[in-house]
Amino acid sequence: MKTNKLVLFIIIFSFIRYRLKAIFMKRFLMFFALVFPLLATAQEQFSVYFESNKHETTKKQSEILNNWIITNKESKVVAINGFTDEDGTNVHNDSLSQRRVSFIHNVILKNNMKIREDFKTRSFGETHTQSKNKAENRKVVIYYILPKDLARENEILGIKPIPVADIVPIEEEDMHFPPNATLEEKVALAKPGTRIVIKNIFFYQNSFGMMPTSKPAMDELIDVMTKNPNMVIEIQGHICCIDADRRHLSLDRAKQIRRVLEGNGVAQKRVKVKGFGVSHPKYPIPEANEEQALANRRVEIMILSK
Repeated sequence: MKTNKLVLFIIIFSFIRYRLKAIFMKRFLMFFALVFPLLATAQEQFSVYFESNKHETTKKQSEILNNWIITNKESKVVAINGFTDEDGTNVHNDSLSQRRVSFIHNVILKNNMKIREDFKTRSFGETHTQSKNKAENRKVVIYYILPKDLARENEILGIKPIPVADIVPIEEEDMHFPPNATLEEKVALAKPGTRIVIKNIFFYQNSFGMMPTSKPAMDELIDVMTKNPNMVIEIQGHICCIDADRRHLSLDRAKQIRRVLEGNGVAQKRVKVKGFGVSHPKYPIPEANEEQALANRRVEIMILSK
């Protein structure tokens, strides 16, 4: 009798152990299935280290950086973050981390690496989780996407495309806004697809550099974007007086406006950019006078969603 009970106990114990293993394995596989895609689509990162209170790399770190650039010529940089140790004041460390980011950014540009149009630079100074080893805190981290993953670039970055194909452009004149309506009032009345000319934004000749006289208009645009936190726009650049925009100046000017918006807290995912060159003039080119040229040389926003 005792033997039979022992055999029965062993059978029951073995069965329970088998079931527990099966349940554990099933849960593990479910967990792995959820986590593995995140690991597989994560951005790559590479760190460059600095000497104390220095914003330029040592000879050894320069060699390491150059070797990384050679190996990743076809990769795309999406962000550069700068850090410091805790030595010095917060103001000094913020400035130091920014100079480190600028130094690395310039090296990347000189080597003609691919950089995402809306790539980010952030300077954390000493406001990050500090390692006990100070040397590990004095760094710049480059985030990048490998060539094999570029087809899924937006997916990796968590950027969802906005369905603009279904949006029909509406010219400002067709909206019949009240005379002297402010930008805020026009946006309130606008529908998706509405184009609104942003007046009094001026650039230096043959440059995307924005003139100081543009500040009131930019402040108004920033204010409207802040008051409408769900609004997504496309900045559309236009130029005048020439037969083709071979230098992509209209796109560069649109990008410059986006940079100003981002610098004032507007998320990059809310601002698309497009350069039309001279393909959408208000008046035929060559223009008959400066008034026509000014109308052609303009910046518009198109409301994509509110």
